[in-house]
Amino acid sequence: MDGGSPDKIVGVEEEASTTPIPEKVQVGNSPVYRIERKLGKGGFGQVYVGRRESGGSGRIGPDAVEVALKFEHRNSKSCNYGPPYEWQVYNSLNGCYGIPWVHYRGLQGDFYILVMDMLGPSLWDVWNTLGQSMSSNMAACIAVEAISILEKLHLKGFVHGDVKPENFLLGQRGSADEKKLYLIDLGLASRWKDAHSGQHVDYDQRPDVFRGTVRYASVHAHLGRIGSRRDDLESLAYTLIFLIKGRLPWQGYQGDSKSFLVCKKKMSTSPELMCCFCPAPFKQFLEVVTNMKFDEEPNYAKLISIFESLIEPCTALRPIRIDGALKVVVTSFPQ
Repeated sequence: MDGGSPDKIVGVEEEASTTPIPEKVQVGNSPVYRIERKLGKGGFGQVYVGRRESGGSGRIGPDAVEVALKFEHRNSKSCNYGPPYEWQVYNSLNGCYGIPWVHYRGLQGDFYILVMDMLGPSLWDVWNTLGQSMSSNMAACIAVEAISILEKLHLKGFVHGDVKPENFLLGQRGSADEKKLYLIDLGLASRWKDAHSGQHVDYDQRPDVFRGTVRYASVHAHLGRIGSRRDDLESLAYTLIFLIKGRLPWQGYQGDSKSFLVCKKKMSTSPELMCCFCPAPFKQFLEVVTNMKFDEEPNYAKLISIFESLIEPCTALRPIRIDGALKVVVTSFPQ
């Protein structure tokens, strides 16, 4: 779901067809859902709210009254060989910490459809609501919880490939999970670890291939290097700096050479300049993740501990829950 960033995902096609979305959906053994409204557009497909025609209880789970329905046209590039690639990723990750549940899936008419838990606003939405600025305490809570979510994702052998404010969502407003952080949109996820051998994938570089979002992509992604764990963390660093400062030094470039110019600016901007007006932990985090080797295993606990001094000591006052971070590292965070 896209919260409205002006940066377009490069290497991802537009919607494959103008075929209208059906008024009702039933896939697999799901209930019948009536389409209510559009939530947004992700890197792959479109997302709508679906409401059960009858029955149902609760706000999440397979019996929820409202769900998120992700549609992908069967003629889209990622469906050349059947169901979308994203389905394979969800098969491997369903139940992974911080990843929304997929309850049903199937083909209806011209669309492959995922039935997922409804979530709340994205960090992009929250940032806009807060006047396009975010406190260091809130950004630090986001940092430690996002690192924890990425650790669980990486442990499953995947990298996300498109970490940005629009792809982090909170739980539904007014629910028990409204302060819980989730990571969505797995269309650009890839394996950093071979599923059969368990070994790290080999290094490769294709300068003509770029996958991700220009504003937040790692320098390695710009250079066409195959994705690894360091890239998700570098994108997270840019995300955090953006949320605090409201702008990154490379915003504003346009035209065919935009990606090249952004990459050049990222490479030439020092951490000191990039993180001016940010508390020191954000600069420290940026320096660590931008100096990681291709196959280096991140020290997630150490990365989380970088932000310890910025975390609100009173659990009830934290704007974002940090349940996952508390399980990764034993710190002085009050629990």
